[in-house]
Amino acid sequence: MRKILLSSIIIVIGLTFLSRLSYLQIFSFSPDQVIEDPSIKRVYTYPERGYIYDRNGHLLVGNDPAYDVMVIPREVKPLDTLEFCSMLGIDKEKFVEKLRKAQVYSPRLPSVLVPQLSKEDYAKLQEKMRKYTGFYIQKRSLRYYDTPSAANVLGYISEVNEGDLAKNKYYIQGELKGRTGVERYYEDLLRGRKGVEYIQKDRFNRDLGPYKNGTLDTLPEQGKQISITLDKILQEYGEKLMVGKRGGIVALEPATGEILSMISGPTYDPSLLVGRQRSKNYTELYNDTIANPTWDRSIHAQQPPGSPFKTLNALIALQEGVLDESTTIRCYHGFYVGRKKRGCHCGGGLRNLNSGIFQSCNAYFAGAFRKIFEKFDTTDDAMDVWEGHMKSFGLGDYLGYDLPFGQKGRIPSKEYYDKWYGDNRWSSSFIISNAIGQGEILATPVQLANMTAAIANRGHYFTPHILKKIEGQDITNPKFTEAKHTTIDSKYFEPVVQGMADVYRKKGGTAYWLQVPGIEIAGKTGTAENFTKIDGVRTQLTDHSVFVAFAPVDDPKIAIAVYIENGYFGSRYAGHIATLMIEKYLKGEISRKDLEKKMLEKTLEHEYAKPYSGEEFKINERVW
Repeated sequence: MRKILLSSIIIVIGLTFLSRLSYLQIFSFSPDQVIEDPSIKRVYTYPERGYIYDRNGHLLVGNDPAYDVMVIPREVKPLDTLEFCSMLGIDKEKFVEKLRKAQVYSPRLPSVLVPQLSKEDYAKLQEKMRKYTGFYIQKRSLRYYDTPSAANVLGYISEVNEGDLAKNKYYIQGELKGRTGVERYYEDLLRGRKGVEYIQKDRFNRDLGPYKNGTLDTLPEQGKQISITLDKILQEYGEKLMVGKRGGIVALEPATGEILSMISGPTYDPSLLVGRQRSKNYTELYNDTIANPTWDRSIHAQQPPGSPFKTLNALIALQEGVLDESTTIRCYHGFYVGRKKRGCHCGGGLRNLNSGIFQSCNAYFAGAFRKIFEKFDTTDDAMDVWEGHMKSFGLGDYLGYDLPFGQKGRIPSKEYYDKWYGDNRWSSSFIISNAIGQGEILATPVQLANMTAAIANRGHYFTPHILKKIEGQDITNPKFTEAKHTTIDSKYFEPVVQGMADVYRKKGGTAYWLQVPGIEIAGKTGTAENFTKIDGVRTQLTDHSVFVAFAPVDDPKIAIAVYIENGYFGSRYAGHIATLMIEKYLKGEISRKDLEKKMLEKTLEHEYAKPYSGEEFKINERVW
């Protein structure tokens, strides 16, 4: 009986252990077990990153094959270091340092020793790598650019750093990740998912074959192909026009908010940030603190908007009922604030809403601004109303576009001025420069383009965005498809639109000589004053050139904002470029060859070479 009992106990215990082991092996498997097991090696297969196309199906970004030399430190055996370094094209000191970093990261996990070998170098090394235990070549893909343009929008990829590894367990050392632009914002879509193969090793560190017969292995999933809203031809054309100039251009489709072009100048060829020279090239670009080619002026540059801002003050004045289309204000070649006269170039005389817009009369809009504030009992009340109207056009805040970073600009509030002047110690005359887009107002080119789209739509806009289509997915997003309405009634937009159309149509209009046959364009020129400190002294430099426009007037297909640093008055550089971009997009070709020739040949390098005082650049606005 005792023997039977003892045997039964042994059998029960044995079955218990077997059951528990089976459960652990089959039912409670955790990937962490494989990661932590030193007898199991992981071999990753990297997918191709998703391709990027423009709105018309033209390829922007594809892939080229590349090869990384990998190392597993614990498997490295003595080798001829000099010979190996010579084959890899690196010096011994760099080799030792890379090996040390790989050992610190993990002695048993692979690390990149030499990234991104060319096909030629790979061909030389492939047959000889068997001599070097602990090293192997891993295939991956690098970005290939089918355009020299849009670096600021497309962005670039680079190797993950320690911060990336700490934040996201998906990545391992040596992987590539989107750093800026579309590559960063849509990283999860574009990167795909890497495959992994688990290899069982024996106690002598020799491969025995697939772990669990490969049941845990996974195949790589290629990144999603996406189409973005950019027009490749328009983007490339705009960047040609910007050669030798600094500034930003943003063009939108008013009916959708899709970004047709987003240009920052100076820029760079995105292919410079691919391959083994990426780090060196990026350092050179980043350290160019004069031209700042890596700084995206289209979403970062916050500047006074100048005269295009007058259109919004006109709309607010109409909405608040302080004037109508026939209300006139006299211009005395400027206007007075106390005893101080502020200048105007419209020629003087009586101005109504229409002539005030198409001749860009400072006095008219200063008067309109005063009337807005005089309507209310207190300056605080007036400021709250004015600020609310302005912000309804997307100014003074982040628009919410699907690109990383950017600046929100500034629409000042009563609290802002209370800090400067004290509560109830300021009035409209203190901030009269806001009437003409100067003063404390700041806007980015994308905000100016969005503001223009809202006018083109007669009172609403769609959040600017860059994604158009994802392979195999529905991307309907209310954030981008639902209209945002301004606080201005639609009936007040038409007289302002007609005034902007007369900027081109009427003699005396500030862009009259920029007309394009067959296209009705509505626009607004702007000249933004430009000050800086030189040796501690506030110094006026050459004005910035600003222009906003949309076309056709009655069925808008494109809204655009152009901001050219040190570009003189609005129609001189910004107006030329905006007109050419509109014609290129709507007609596919340029009829105004005279305008095109000037913009392709003229540069502002002489302006950027040295500062100018306010007295050194008095320009006749009617002379090129």
